[in-house]
Amino acid sequence: MIIRIMGEGQYRLDEETLERVNVLDNAGVVAVEADDEDAFHVAFEDMLKIIREEGQHLGDDEIETSDVIVPPADTSFAEAAAEFTGDGLIPD
Repeated sequence: MIIRIMGEGQYRLDEETLERVNVLDNAGVVAVEADDEDAFHVAFEDMLKIIREEGQHLGDDEIETSDVIVPPADTSFAEAAAEFTGDGLIPD
């Protein structure tokens, strides 16, 4: 699966890594629904870290269609409330 972090680029994730990212995505949804800003930021930052460190970064010359678009790292909790709903960014 190809995931784009807005403002950073695209990453190819294998199924195992995607599953771990999805768990954190779901934790972000739960945190937003509970109005728990601290828990949201922990889940979101961990999600970005896994994508960056375990995903294969695609070069600028590799243009692929992104399956999932993740908001930028500086996303505020208020902005996250619009993104992290229902199934989150990654459909279950």
